[in-house]
Amino acid sequence: MSTGTAQRPVIRAIVGSLLAGALALGVAHALLGRAFENLATDTDDRSGIVALNALTAVVQSPQSSDDTLRRTVQGWQTRTSGITASRIVRIAGAELLASTAAHDSVEAEAPRRLERDEKPLFDMAQRLRSAVNLNRDEGAPRKNEIEVESLPKGGRSFSGPFVEDGEISGLVQVQSIDTAVPRRPSWWITLGLILMVVGCAVVPAFVFRRRSRVATWGAVGAGAIGLIAALTLHGSFATKALMEAQAQGDAAIAARARSQADAVSAVIPGDVATEDSLAPGAWDTDVYRRSRGRLTADATILPAPPMPSVFGKSLFLLFAFALVLLATTVLGGFHALGRALRDNRVAYAYILPAIVGMALLVYFPFVYGVVLSFTDSTLYNANQGVAETWIGLRNYADIIFDFNVFSHGDNGWVVNYSNFYWTLFFTIVWTITNVTIGVTVGLALALVLNIKNLWFKPLYRVVLILPWAVPNYITALVWKGMFHRQFGVINQVLEIFGRQPISWFDNPLSSFATALATNGWLSFPFMMVVSMGALQSIPEELYEAAEVDGASWRQRFFAITLPALRPALVPAIILSVIWTFNMFNVIYLVTGGEPSGATEILVTQAYKFAFERYRYGYAAAYSTIIFMILLVYGIFQNRVSRATEA
Repeated sequence: MSTGTAQRPVIRAIVGSLLAGALALGVAHALLGRAFENLATDTDDRSGIVALNALTAVVQSPQSSDDTLRRTVQGWQTRTSGITASRIVRIAGAELLASTAAHDSVEAEAPRRLERDEKPLFDMAQRLRSAVNLNRDEGAPRKNEIEVESLPKGGRSFSGPFVEDGEISGLVQVQSIDTAVPRRPSWWITLGLILMVVGCAVVPAFVFRRRSRVATWGAVGAGAIGLIAALTLHGSFATKALMEAQAQGDAAIAARARSQADAVSAVIPGDVATEDSLAPGAWDTDVYRRSRGRLTADATILPAPPMPSVFGKSLFLLFAFALVLLATTVLGGFHALGRALRDNRVAYAYILPAIVGMALLVYFPFVYGVVLSFTDSTLYNANQGVAETWIGLRNYADIIFDFNVFSHGDNGWVVNYSNFYWTLFFTIVWTITNVTIGVTVGLALALVLNIKNLWFKPLYRVVLILPWAVPNYITALVWKGMFHRQFGVINQVLEIFGRQPISWFDNPLSSFATALATNGWLSFPFMMVVSMGALQSIPEELYEAAEVDGASWRQRFFAITLPALRPALVPAIILSVIWTFNMFNVIYLVTGGEPSGATEILVTQAYKFAFERYRYGYAAAYSTIIFMILLVYGIFQNRVSRATEA
């Protein structure tokens, strides 16, 4: 082995350390920059909300009347920096009570009725009143009570409700300009840490340069240790810098609150002001109008809370990815990949569009869904990032370890139809019965159509393929109508024979029968077509020889037909099981899960968790479990049957 060949792993180790350090620390640098930007945005939002709450206190003060409100708001704004416009809207009568916007001051001075193009203001006021009432009724923050919007020309708009006689009667809106400038993390620190990682890998490579294997793994180990040290130092620096930026933001908000207290005091006489209208620390709230807990009532800064561990989780993930990159480089993975791409560049060029399409349409949504399953994402926190809603395996534990399938009540045992294990049991029963019906009916019809000299065979083939040709959602809706209690044709036929009409969807068994009949009608054509193709490939000489030997039709079927059908039927059955297991349309459109969710299958249950109960993370965990069940089934079935082997 030449010296150059022996040194290649060492060079790969050094290059891998460089790539791993650049990746991990470069992303950490970008994350720190994004965190600074988020802090600046948060400071601007807090400043705007403080101004909004201060103006709301002015509007709600006892001395504010419709006649004096415009002058009061104008006086408040002249004493407030960074506010470009403010509006007061009352829902009753759709009135604009006061406004300092340039358009309203020149062309349509308040007070007046809202114009047609100002309907979004009225709609926003209605939304805010609905949000406040919903949160009060549920006793928990569900919907935002302050709406924040970015303006087309820069800045933000903050809108919140105001109260009259104990009821939400309108909205207060202020528009502010962005004033906080995000800090930029220094690239020199990041570059220095990257060089430290490379230096850690170079030292053992140089010391043990005459012993290639020791030099290689020494460089890998030292590079990994250097990477841990560099990420730890970067995390420490980032935490300290973020805490300083947070403290500066708190100081700016405290100063803003005190200046707002002075502005409010200037427009509200001291004998009219109340504790609520002059409590600047209480104006620093979130979008649910809950105090952030950063300021005291007189706007004194409280000790900053500890930084969340989100950045630590990010650094751990970065280290894991960087370690994979380092190992892949050392083991020659990128070299082999480059050689394969170079040698087969024409083939890869042809499949590149398909690879890109699969990555965007299949792999990315799949990976995102799996990541989402580890979060507590709901409709009400959808604006938060993955790191903020991360809960680990809690969703999976809630699903898998909930064994409350049956409970004993006053009327005996009751089934908890929303339980995962009941839904799984019903899904398995649903799949087995449907696949059995589809295979049996499809194979029987294929055997009939395979009879020689059968009259009108082409017509039969066309008629029997129609259920498969018609879109299944149309078929599902037609069958649902056929089972209607009052107008359905099935009940009308029963009445012709003197039977009482049946409420098909009021009983779990009859409701299951409706879905079974619908899906059976949809599934047999596929099996029939697969079986017909396989039957036509069986040599006729085998049947003739068996008939000469005296074999009965049953012996010919089990000795010749079924073994010949097996290579075609088993993959088709696997596919049919997966399709039926996830047959969303039939369950959703025919039974709708009735009664009381008894006929839900796993995929419809996951859909309802996501789009009716708005538990996106829980639904993603549900979907991931469904995928794992089908993956295990597919692998097991392939191993046992070996039907897809060459």
